[in-house]
Amino acid sequence: MENVMFALITSGVLALSFVLVTVLKYKFTAKKKCLLGRHVMVTGGSSGIGKCIALKAAKIGANVTIVARNENRLRSALEEIKGQCLNSDQKFNYLSVDLAGDYNMVKTTFNKAIDEMGPLYLFINCAGMAICGTLEDVSTNDIMKMINTNLISTIQATKAIVNEMKQNGYGSIVITSSLASFCGIYGLSVYSATKFALRGFAEALSMETKNFGVKVTLALPPDTDTPGYANESKDKPLETLLISETAKLFTPEEVGRQILQDTLDGRFFSTVGFEGHIMTISCAGMAPYTSYLELICQVFCAGILRLITVYYQSTFDKIIKKCKFDREHSKTNKT
Repeated sequence: MENVMFALITSGVLALSFVLVTVLKYKFTAKKKCLLGRHVMVTGGSSGIGKCIALKAAKIGANVTIVARNENRLRSALEEIKGQCLNSDQKFNYLSVDLAGDYNMVKTTFNKAIDEMGPLYLFINCAGMAICGTLEDVSTNDIMKMINTNLISTIQATKAIVNEMKQNGYGSIVITSSLASFCGIYGLSVYSATKFALRGFAEALSMETKNFGVKVTLALPPDTDTPGYANESKDKPLETLLISETAKLFTPEEVGRQILQDTLDGRFFSTVGFEGHIMTISCAGMAPYTSYLELICQVFCAGILRLITVYYQSTFDKIIKKCKFDREHSKTNKT
């Protein structure tokens, strides 16, 4: 009986939340910025979400610089991006640099690109990776690789451009985190730690830049069908795979388009899908708010939406317990 009542309450809350989220999607926002002739730089721009953002920016007239380590993939991606340009006056460039490496090299490389391509209008951090496994199964090398790729590269890349953007007095910086910055997931302990850190970085950075005319957007992609996602799925624990299957898998085009749209609208949070909106409302904390409607939803809905997060958490716990039971049962049968 208790389970039935909980299911009914949760269903009602889900329906109410869906209405609220739909309203929130159509809130008043700042007048969209125009990217025609503006310089957009995208790290992690050779594939996945980053490349999709670069493609979209090129289509609406931006001058685009993509940044990654693999030069061959950069060349290939840049040719694809050039093919989407709006007019012949647009400029395109790529930078092959290790963003987690020597900071002076990162700074010098970025400065040269800005001199050639013009002042930065949008700087979008999309470099990232996930290596799945429980904490005891993840090697120390893999731990450092995730910290360097997800966290250090974002901090160093942003440090290299933030002072100039503040001096210019305009522009936006995107920090691409994940829904894992709100919710730790089985098999993603280190990955979640780096993404939680990026949320704190984005909130603090927003405080540092907003009085200089520079906005910060924290992008929170759900599971997205990118080459990186396909690669990480090969080694996912069963529990992680089953938990991932409880939510929709989005395309990089959908996510990239939404990140660019939310950034141009001046939003702090950028989310895709129902779960993302639920998490930003229920876990808003000290994050900046974009509109009074968004603030009202956060104030009055956070408590109600806690029921939904508890429902998800109990679902995940059941998955984990069942996997543990099945393994133990299988070992018993073998002996």
